[in-house]
Amino acid sequence: MIPLQVVTLVLVLLGAVSVVAARDVVRLTLANALYGLLLVVLFLVFQSPDVALSALVVSVVALPLVLVVAIAKGRGG
Repeated sequence: MIPLQVVTLVLVLLGAVSVVAARDVVRLTLANALYGLLLVVLFLVFQSPDVALSALVVSVVALPLVLVVAIAKGRGG
């Protein structure tokens, strides 16, 4: 395993811990988007661009947008 892969795996691990540690819904949404972006980088480092593109669309664009809309509707906005 090359050092870039090890560094990326450690960053993904830290991102996963930050998602679990988030208590506020807004911070959880942002941490989840960052974690998704780290997964995209991980897939690119492991030379899987098709999976990276799918993960980018779902975890960085679509899911945070849906969560933000749901939070706004829940708070009466």
